[in-house]
Amino acid sequence: MKLVTFQCRGHRSIGKVEGRQVIDLPASDRALPSTMLELLQGGPALMQRARDVRLEDAVTWPLADVRLDAPVPNPSKFLAIGMNYRRHVAEAIAAGIQVPDSQVWFNKQVSCVTGPFDPVHMPKVSDKLDYEAELAVVIGRRCRHVPAEEAASVVAGYTVCNDVSVRDWQMRSPTMMLGKSFNTHGPFGPWLVTADEVKNPHDLQMRMLVNGECRQEVNTGEMIYDIWQQIACLSTVMTLEPGDVLATGTPSGVGGAQKPPRFLKLGDVMRVEIDGIGHIENIVVAEPA
Repeated sequence: MKLVTFQCRGHRSIGKVEGRQVIDLPASDRALPSTMLELLQGGPALMQRARDVRLEDAVTWPLADVRLDAPVPNPSKFLAIGMNYRRHVAEAIAAGIQVPDSQVWFNKQVSCVTGPFDPVHMPKVSDKLDYEAELAVVIGRRCRHVPAEEAASVVAGYTVCNDVSVRDWQMRSPTMMLGKSFNTHGPFGPWLVTADEVKNPHDLQMRMLVNGECRQEVNTGEMIYDIWQQIACLSTVMTLEPGDVLATGTPSGVGGAQKPPRFLKLGDVMRVEIDGIGHIENIVVAEPA
């Protein structure tokens, strides 16, 4: 399934996309909840109920008429791994950044979450705005101490993410959190593709285009730490909850690593594509007063 959170004519709900239609799940089956978190928290039974809603019997909206929000607008956690592609590590070393020999995780505060086609703000306090194409994982059930060989069982699905970064603020602190958490700097979507429809998340072609120019391209199989190792590491430390978003790393080609740097400018359009998942597209605008 392609699960979405959407708005249309003042109505907000969750649905699944079939062709060019969005099936409004709670309007079609009153036993289904109206938020993505509640659907994920309901476990396999509710997820199967959502699968069972048929297009011919459902309340639908044309996909072209709806506004897509982030599939999970209010995750309890939005975590991202740094330095998880070898050529990106090489970029960082060339820029004088020390790279640890273990997984490097940081928070993107959940207030940064925005929709897959919403504008991204150029902060008033910086012009060092950068892009990072990433595959994101959404957790499907509450879990702790998950062995890598069992990690696939806790994944609800996959989505497209842009780990928008403010490089000077990122470098002010070893945690990177401030430079990763500005409002609107966490677009993801356009939908949550359930895990059963992604044959191999480690064999997906991913690219970042800025104004139509390809700046990043990689196969997700080039990750240093695969998704299962990432989940094992995080769940050793903390309880992962349904709806938690894990961004799995960006490849080489970020603007800040170019010589000279190619930071984003007002009016630039970022488009992240992942084959088999979909794409998101966000224009850079001035931060409102």
